[in-house]
Amino acid sequence: MSRVTVTFTIAFVLLSWERAAAQRDDSRFEAGGQLTFVTSSEFDTTDAGFGARFSWNPSAVIGAEAEITFYPEDLGIADAEFSGGSVEGLFGVTVGPVIGRVRPFGKVRPGFVVFQEAPNPIPCILIFPPPLSCTLAAGATDFALDIGAGLELFPTARMFVRLDASDRMLRYPGPALSSDGVAHEDAFFSNDFRFAIGAGERF
Repeated sequence: MSRVTVTFTIAFVLLSWERAAAQRDDSRFEAGGQLTFVTSSEFDTTDAGFGARFSWNPSAVIGAEAEITFYPEDLGIADAEFSGGSVEGLFGVTVGPVIGRVRPFGKVRPGFVVFQEAPNPIPCILIFPPPLSCTLAAGATDFALDIGAGLELFPTARMFVRLDASDRMLRYPGPALSSDGVAHEDAFFSNDFRFAIGAGERF
């Protein structure tokens, strides 16, 4: 009697795992939220934001996704904030296999960052080219390119937890004087470290 019970128990567990795997393979879409932290090499600041992401996985290896993140904090030093927060939009692909309940992946996502207009007038020295903070104070939309890697964990067939880190390259407008004192006649790129942690549902 005990052998029959053990046999049925093993069969039930195997069928449950098979069903969960099948559900996981059939789940082509993901929707979730995340917390994001960006360290700017240009302004030597770390901004925290929150947002949402939607993904479509046409295969077990390739995913296409769109993400929007809001950074509500003013940017700049006290009484001289050059931006009333920013909004980031990224759209791209992830590539990586599902290995059991884990999916390591690489990602390439072009997009944009919108710098809101400064909440108050800021002092700007009369030089040419002007400091980048003065250029952004009127509001600007800059091209962004996010390249990095991450890990998705599937604690259940329908839930996921995601961690990713990347280099977010921003194309700032010129002419402008960057924070290191270099005068840029044309637009130039700066690198930001970006880390995000999120969770959501697959369907």
